Formats: sequence, C-alpha cells, structure tokens
Amino acid sequence: MEAGFDYAERLKEKERLEVEMTATSFWDDQEAAQEVIGKVKLAKAVVDPIDEASEALDDIRTLIELGEEVGEDEVEADLKDALAESEKRLEALEFQVMLGGENDHRNAFLTIQAGAGGNDAADFAEMLQRMYLRWAERRQFVIEQVEMTESDEGGIRHVTYVVKGPHAYGYLKAERGVHRLVRISPYDAQARRHTSFAAVEVMPEFDEDVPIEVDMNDVRVDTYRAGGAGGQHVNKTDSAVRMTHDPTGIVVQCQNERSQHKNRATALRMLMAKLFELRERERDDDLKQMYGQKGEIAWGSQIRSYVLHPYQMVKDHRTNHEVGNTQSVLDGDIDAFIEEYLRSKAS
Repeated sequence: MEAGFDYAERLKEKERLEVEMTATSFWDDQEAAQEVIGKVKLAKAVVDPIDEASEALDDIRTLIELGEEVGEDEVEADLKDALAESEKRLEALEFQVMLGGENDHRNAFLTIQAGAGGNDAADFAEMLQRMYLRWAERRQFVIEQVEMTESDEGGIRHVTYVVKGPHAYGYLKAERGVHRLVRISPYDAQARRHTSFAAVEVMPEFDEDVPIEVDMNDVRVDTYRAGGAGGQHVNKTDSAVRMTHDPTGIVVQCQNERSQHKNRATALRMLMAKLFELRERERDDDLKQMYGQKGEIAWGSQIRSYVLHPYQMVKDHRTNHEVGNTQSVLDGDIDAFIEEYLRSKAS
C-alpha cells in the first residue's frame, strides 16, 4: 500500500521540510516560505491518509486481541466504532488513489467564461465564481485572481484564478466543461424562465518541470494599463500583460500583480498550461467531446445543470448524480459531484 503512494519519499520530504520551517529565518523570504508550506501540505496529503488508515487497522487488531482475553461482548461496541472508523479511513485512501494522475498533485488555473444567455450568463458566471471560491476556502486552498472582466450590466464575462493546494488540479479537473442554469430571469420584466450557460476551464500550473517548450519568437507580448481594483500603481502603469501565441491563436493575460515582471511570469505559466491542454485534447476522449471544432468549449454539451425553476435540482449529466438542495451546491458543497466523477473515471 505505502509503496504505491511513494510513501517513504513523501514522509522524508515532510519531515525535512517541517524541520526547515522551524528555522528563525524561515519567514524572511515570504514567497519561498509559502512554497515550502505548499510542499508540506502536498506531502501530508499522501502521508496522513495512509497513517490514519494504518492506525485504524491497528485499533481493530488491538480490540480483537483484547476480546480474546476478556470476551467479545466486552469489546463489541468499541469494535463496531473502530470498524466504522476504519471504513471511513480506507475510503479516504481509496479516493487518494483516484488523485494519482500525472498532474493531479499540481495547483490549477481555473477560468470561468460567460456564454450564451446575455445578462443571465454573466450573472451565472458570477454565481459559479462564488461557488468555487467557497469550495476552495473550505479546503483551505490559497486563491489568487489572475484577471477578471466584469459585465457592464452586472456579473462577470471572464475570470481566471490560480487555486493552490494539495491536488487542486486533480479535484477541479472534474469541473471543466459547460454548466447550464435554468431559472426565472431577474432581468426579464415578464418573469419568464431563461436558460443560460457558462464554461469552466481547468489547467494544471507547471513550474520548472513544464513538459511544454514555448518558442518566445512565436509569442507576441503586449502590456497595458490594468483596470478595476488594485490600487493607484496598478491603474497608472502598464503593468498588465497579454500574450498571444501566433501558431495556435491562444491568448492569455494577467493583471493582478503590481509588478509587470510577475504578471509576465504568470501569463507565461498560463500559456504553457493552455498549450499542454491543447496537446492533451488529442489523447483524451472526454476533452475531444468537450471542445468544439474551433478549440473552444462547445455550448450544448453541458456537464451539469442547475435548475432553480420550476423545481430545484443540480444534476451532473456524466454520472447522473443529483442534489435537491441547490443553495448548498451554489454555496460550494460540490465534493459529492467531484467524487462521483472521479470514481466513474477510475472504474
């Protein structure tokens, strides 16, 4: 069991980094410190479920041995509790196996794009934004906004985040695709039912081990003045960066940092992630179905529907998993959908 998870190496890494964190100079370099903390969380995500499952099994063995000495009746209640706890720990370990993909351990770029439906679509994109932010906060993931384009009528047209945490990409890859909202439109004076769409893209964030080489001669880099929140410095200097990859037409932009250098670095990581995703489409049947002929997520092939009228239900069309409490889902309770999808892929 431990060998399959590279447990020994992860345990050594965890112990080494935890010693490193005790140094008095640890927080002198904030960025380096945050990187170490992220590595510790990732190591613990592998080590802890195995340790907890092993401890639960040890408790069962101990109770069985005790029952042989004092009688089964004396330990029956404790043994039932221990079995239930062991089952829970083993399920957590089983789920960890599902997050064993090549890039599942990485941070993720999460992009939400309003689609067909006008103002309702922009509002729906903002609803999804709130849902994913709340989900990430529940998991104590770090969330950094990369760029956002708001709609003039309310809501958002486009937003991108970096979600940082153990297996962020492994979890969020279950969410990529077209999402559909059915409700009475607050923008319709006649209170009619409207259907709107938003697309979710998820890509792994690569560091120095990126499997894609980018020829910068093929990349056009533009700088511009960022709008919106961010302070006077952001709005008065050309700190935002847009990169266009001429061979593929892929465009990425970053405007969240005060430093043009940092925005450029983030934009380049996004470009690498998009080029990687483009390559993966040729290898993955699900991605082939998700993307249209133009290379964009295709409307009409929704993975999930959020129906608020005439009844309330959220249904995933890939797994048929349904939840009647729509508010809970929109408040970030989406783990069941993610787990059902990952289980279906594993099987």
